[in-house]
Amino acid sequence: MGSLSVSANSSMAAEGVVVISGKEVQRPVEILSATNDEFDFVTVEMKEKMDPTIFASSLRDSVSHWRQQGMKAVWLKLPIDLVNLVPAAVDEGFSYHHAEPDYLMLACWLSKTKQVLPSYATNRVHIGAFVMNDKREVLVVKESRGMFKRMDLWKFPTGFAEDGEDISEAAKREVKEETGIDSEFVEILAFGHRHKQFHGKSNLFFVCMLRPLSFDIQMEESALKEPELEEAMWMPLEEFGAQPLVKELEVLNYMYAICKAKVDEGYSGFSRLPVSRFLDDVRESSFYFNAKDMKSKSLGKDFAEYFAFAKDFPKGVVKFGAKDFAKSLAKSFLKSFPVASTFPCSVSLSILAIFLYCNWYQSL
Repeated sequence: MGSLSVSANSSMAAEGVVVISGKEVQRPVEILSATNDEFDFVTVEMKEKMDPTIFASSLRDSVSHWRQQGMKAVWLKLPIDLVNLVPAAVDEGFSYHHAEPDYLMLACWLSKTKQVLPSYATNRVHIGAFVMNDKREVLVVKESRGMFKRMDLWKFPTGFAEDGEDISEAAKREVKEETGIDSEFVEILAFGHRHKQFHGKSNLFFVCMLRPLSFDIQMEESALKEPELEEAMWMPLEEFGAQPLVKELEVLNYMYAICKAKVDEGYSGFSRLPVSRFLDDVRESSFYFNAKDMKSKSLGKDFAEYFAFAKDFPKGVVKFGAKDFAKSLAKSFLKSFPVASTFPCSVSLSILAIFLYCNWYQSL
């Protein structure tokens, strides 16, 4: 493999000097169309069909060009109808990174420094829904096959979050799909983390509490055609906890204890706070926190007021002037975070600056 010296951007053909077997050869080279990011990573997204031999030559020249530019790595995205280009990419040092139904992503580390390519998704989000009516009955289902079927366990509705789906929405959807019950999300009570699960990946399991909005169980028609579930019912909470497997299996025993503590002892989980986009996010996201303890410390209301105040930072500066607005904002900040008054001045100012920047950026 020769080296390339060429002055061209990454989306055009150019004349280049290729060194082959110690001899310089002047010939046209095709630099593959690509985009660069702030981490000096190059992304090539192939869309048009190309002869594998021509692709191999262009990729070889491009990689040499990007290496000379100081790029650290190359992402190569191949749609499923261009998988015939994979062997050429592998020959040039690329390896598989991940695959989706419609494309394959390969990567090649160019830098002489330690390889720090981020790994693909390592966790699946799994939810379990604790739904209780005013009769102290919990919504449970029985699977039609598998381990829990053999153990005769009545369990909470469970399922996996879909791509781009929030935990709270996944919980409501799974309850609706499995039982026909409409519900509203209350909070996350607990979560667990298991490893080496499906395809060797990890699993995040969130126990979510939901409030029922309807009470008549209606199994979905799709579930009846290909039944994953055999039955669904409302069961007294203590009867659920008295099941042999709930008593024997540690994780189920903890789940029951936490749910009972929520009902009887005021245990507080994590409530959902919708938040606006942060930096490169393009849609609303969620922030989960212990709202009860926040309110008990007189922070909950002030916390929300502070962010509403800071969100209008650019407008406030224009309307009131930077000096007066800064004074008002500082008062709001100390009201929301009284502990900040005990910090060294530099620390308080640093925290305030971070919040201001984040809220200013969101307003752009």
